[in-house]
Amino acid sequence: MVGIDEHLREVLARHRVDTGLFSRVRGVQPLIEPVIQTWGGPFIVDIRTSGSFAKGTAVHGGTDIDLFVSLTSTLTDTLQRISDTLFNAFLQAGYAPRRQNVSTGLTVNGWKVDVTPARRQDQYGNYHSLWSTKTGSWLQTNISEHIRVVSNSGRLDEIRLIKIWRNRFGIDWQSFYLELFVLDALRGARVGNVQENIVTVFRAITTSLANKRLVDPANTNNVVSNVLTADAKGAVIKSAQVALESPWNVVFQ
Repeated sequence: MVGIDEHLREVLARHRVDTGLFSRVRGVQPLIEPVIQTWGGPFIVDIRTSGSFAKGTAVHGGTDIDLFVSLTSTLTDTLQRISDTLFNAFLQAGYAPRRQNVSTGLTVNGWKVDVTPARRQDQYGNYHSLWSTKTGSWLQTNISEHIRVVSNSGRLDEIRLIKIWRNRFGIDWQSFYLELFVLDALRGARVGNVQENIVTVFRAITTSLANKRLVDPANTNNVVSNVLTADAKGAVIKSAQVALESPWNVVFQ
């Protein structure tokens, strides 16, 4: 019989996303970059990987690669227009773009891709402003800080397992919110004690998700935990309660 630790290692290996320099999914960027370059032209500072892909928390079943388009602070278009015109550029190029909160979603050669445009707040720093369709207003972000906080946390396996569980059961829980919650739930827990730590996370979901306030480490005005309604949080809590009462090979596959 396969032990719990071995089962979890097998699940993590099965859902692993190759983020190396020669990863096949990286081939998406040169395919769609001409559309982005035509759209943004001289206002583009750079196009870089971001999100779960860059943090090391990506799993199969979620977004395969996230691309962040940094625009110069001298661009005078409104943030909403920046978001809308990028969406339209992909539409006109023959893709079937999806409007998402701060990004445009695409499927390219079977890969799920999120493209997020943002304007620098000054010419030199990593702080950017972007448009949120959910709030109808702008948000401040710093993806370099997000990557640092998560990728250096020592909790990548636990985050990936919770994402695998989320995807398996179709749970509505935005990735960055999930990542911050896992980090908060495991504060002080032993690094590498994955089996016990996962139980700790599930218990934390049932006891504190409803009221736990989590803010963006790059913007204390952005309350990340507000992205889910009370009903949506209730659904996550119910799923966690079921997980605590279920065999590991049912929860994680």
